[in-house]
Amino acid sequence: MAGGAGEVLTLQLGHFAGFVGAHWWNQQDAALGRATSAQESLGELCPDVLYRTGQTLHGQETYTPRLILMDLKGSLNSLKEESGLYWDKQLDAAVAWHGKLTTHKEEVYPKNPHLQDLLSAEGVRSSDGFWRVKSIPNGKGPPPVTTAEIPKPLESSVRVWSDFLRVHLHPRSICMIQKYNHDGETGRLEAFGQGESVLKEPRYLEELEDRLHFYVEECDYLQGFQILCDLHDGFSGVGAKAAELLQDEYSGRGIITWGLIPGSCSLGEPQKNIYRLLNTAFGLVHLTAYSSFVCPLSLGGSLGLRPQPPVNFPHLHYDATLPFHCSAILATALDTVTVPYRLRSSPVSMVHLANMLTFSGKKVVTAGAVIPFPLVPGQSLPDALVQLGGATPWTPLSACGNPLGTRCFAQSVVLRGIDRACHTSQLTPGTPLPSPLHACTTGEEVLAQYLHQQQPRVTSSSHLLLTPCRVAPPYPYLFSSLGQQVHSIPVFGALCSSSSLHQTLGGLATELTKLDLRRWACFLDAGVEQDEMEELLQELHSLAQCYQDGGGIMD
Repeated sequence: MAGGAGEVLTLQLGHFAGFVGAHWWNQQDAALGRATSAQESLGELCPDVLYRTGQTLHGQETYTPRLILMDLKGSLNSLKEESGLYWDKQLDAAVAWHGKLTTHKEEVYPKNPHLQDLLSAEGVRSSDGFWRVKSIPNGKGPPPVTTAEIPKPLESSVRVWSDFLRVHLHPRSICMIQKYNHDGETGRLEAFGQGESVLKEPRYLEELEDRLHFYVEECDYLQGFQILCDLHDGFSGVGAKAAELLQDEYSGRGIITWGLIPGSCSLGEPQKNIYRLLNTAFGLVHLTAYSSFVCPLSLGGSLGLRPQPPVNFPHLHYDATLPFHCSAILATALDTVTVPYRLRSSPVSMVHLANMLTFSGKKVVTAGAVIPFPLVPGQSLPDALVQLGGATPWTPLSACGNPLGTRCFAQSVVLRGIDRACHTSQLTPGTPLPSPLHACTTGEEVLAQYLHQQQPRVTSSSHLLLTPCRVAPPYPYLFSSLGQQVHSIPVFGALCSSSSLHQTLGGLATELTKLDLRRWACFLDAGVEQDEMEELLQELHSLAQCYQDGGGIMD
């Protein structure tokens, strides 16, 4: 490590996880070696936490995500499973057999033209047909995008996450589950039990273990794993078995799981909704057993069967039916709330972050964010926080209902992208102070005082960063209120152990109790036993009890 926290290995499990991950890695890529002003600190976040260095067969240095991703047959489109970064044209052409050859070619998907437009504006095509980014001073990441070269919107052309992924992956990153199909009405990975069975097969289990060992053994100090996992389909079972494997083999390391659910429900499709409910419930309970903590992430209003409208952001305009939009917003929140264990200076390890949030069995946490943070020109941070107000200023991102009136037991808060000149009040000496925040002498003191005012009995950890969140293309254009040229934004994010989970988890158990499982025997046939359903209900009730208001250590 070049400094900062220990390494983190990311697992991406599922297709919506692929959407969130593609935006996440694009944002990391956009942040490498870029500065929007001389005041911005480039050293606040340590990219080596998430990235690894390597070399191609020709000795070219590479810098790729420390990543293992799993998806289904037919989900990659033009992206090669073995990655193009280490591809050697000469070796590929060398064939030992000199007899007659029969060539079978699969359909070749064209690269997304809008992403190609973007890449062509930033790099050059080499003789082997791959894009090589133009060099920058520190040799990491592409050069800035110029506003004159922003490509046309991607919304109409994105079918899968690889359509807008702009970073190179290591050949050991992509692991395809060939026995299930991404498209079509049959051969789908629909149920939790199916997902569990995938990693019970020696083929897939050994492939995952080999990739884990490859990445882990080259780490100087592995602090842990972050799992981006679809909760609504069979990948909830894949995630549960992967988390169990990690706990067994890497005891003592942090395992933080982000359970991902697309924003819109399948109205008029009762089987999909029932499966979503069952997969989410089984996934939450099993992942909680093996993770340091689990955080559901969704723009939907509820984890249950009753449809709720998607969440609203005052300064964003998004389409909740588009995974491309929903995943971009969730990736932006994720890029913010994970800051503590990615800091170069004084990082909070994954284990310590989890210990702060999960006392007394509270191993499910909620997330929320203000995207973008509304700091208008001429305002100071105290001005903006006073204007924001509210005990729960964040838009909820865990589909646990409206947080108003609920209790927060502990929270980790990050505010990023605020210029240092705005950190404290700029009022003329002698002017009456509008609030106690205006008397603070540092931005960190302003933020800590604000959190104490809003929830004085809550254990809070807070971080204030100059570094903004990058939203350059191919990030979708969602910021109509901010003008036409937006490449970075301030974001206010939080993780919270909240009493809202008492109602949410208890509500899931109640809805499951009302199900006539004889109508959904196909879910049980996929590998879940009846007695497992009874255990699930007990575990959900036990988890819900942990979040009863009044049961915290602050009383």
